[in-house]
Amino acid sequence: MPNVYNWQLGRDMGYPYEAEYPKRQFAFVFNTNRCIGCQTCTMACKSTWTFSKGQENMWWANVETKPYGGYPQHWDVKILKLLQQANPDAQTWTPGDASNPRQPYGTFDGKTVFEAAEKMLSPDSARVLGYLPKDEEWINPNIYEDNPSGKTGIKGQYDTSGTSLPEHKTWFFYLARICNHCQYPACVAACPRKAVYKRPEDGIVLVNQQECRGYRKCVEACPYKKTMYRGNTRISEKCVGCYPRVEGSDPESKGLPMETRCMAACIGQIRMQGTVLLNEDGTWAEDRNHPLYYLVHVAKVALPLYPQFGTEPNGYYIPPRWVPRPYLHQMFGPGVDAAIERYMYPDRELLAVLQLFRRSNRIIYRYKMEEGPKVYEGTLRGKPFEMYDDTVIAYGPNGEELFRTKIEEPIYVRPAVHQNSI
Repeated sequence: MPNVYNWQLGRDMGYPYEAEYPKRQFAFVFNTNRCIGCQTCTMACKSTWTFSKGQENMWWANVETKPYGGYPQHWDVKILKLLQQANPDAQTWTPGDASNPRQPYGTFDGKTVFEAAEKMLSPDSARVLGYLPKDEEWINPNIYEDNPSGKTGIKGQYDTSGTSLPEHKTWFFYLARICNHCQYPACVAACPRKAVYKRPEDGIVLVNQQECRGYRKCVEACPYKKTMYRGNTRISEKCVGCYPRVEGSDPESKGLPMETRCMAACIGQIRMQGTVLLNEDGTWAEDRNHPLYYLVHVAKVALPLYPQFGTEPNGYYIPPRWVPRPYLHQMFGPGVDAAIERYMYPDRELLAVLQLFRRSNRIIYRYKMEEGPKVYEGTLRGKPFEMYDDTVIAYGPNGEELFRTKIEEPIYVRPAVHQNSI
């Protein structure tokens, strides 16, 4: 098996194919602290891509309530269990230098879904460790919605006392998910017909439906279960990253790169999507004023989802502040504590970049800050805090200004004549 470099793991790893990287890579950041679980993103995707016969149980975009929810049901618990069986009590991390972009989370010492396959699977199919969900696991996309976790080991009993940060005793949070368009996709690795591929222009992972024969190896292999089987056509389908919008060929985009349907529809303003430049070894090229680069590599508040799987997902999450840390560590890796600390006490630039979320449906390629006056000085959860009414400006692919917004959002006072019109 060839070796490829996975910067999220901080080391080389085995992968069935030699490394090939697009010049720019589709990527996104979801802020779980803002998600209200309204499912607007879910229905935007459903009404655009999966509304036809045979797609009734296809939800390329979904929002699941953690810790109990999942689509398909218990997808993450099952793959974590398989990895534990393949490498008992050794799925651990060695701390490293967080300032090193090639090892920002340290080094993962355990086995990925590719490496564990060599031990757990027979040689004829030893490509990716995974499992094929049962039909009933695909039926309920909203199972356990809003069900909180209470006292450990006591079923159905929640803590009766009040709670506060940093961790709540009774808790849940919403995890919005789409295909991660991974750098090393398990679906690509597993397909015996090479019907699944990454686009060289933006790294979006697609299925060539002329080549697909419905073996469901991609469904079995994807640790995030974002490749799905359509029974009436007997081929696999998955999130296409709304590539006509991303490449500017959608009529609505008017030739300019545009965010996906789920991103543009987000009510809670949790989402930012774009394309990032890559180096020859697949690491992110330094692009200091790209908002995604800033959030992932400078502020380090956005973390990959289950990096230990080894697929190098291009979906990043700002972890929820109130959730017990051990749960977040196994979901987002070793960078959780530092990410939450920075998010809870944002500096001037982070506060500005967070204002870029959902201000436009255009893809942002660069931002710039213009300093404004100080508007607040005091304490935030016991620490000194200052806020400035800075302006943050977003730019498109050709350097054109897309929009500008301020830290202090405008307040509109409704005229008295309209106050009771509802």
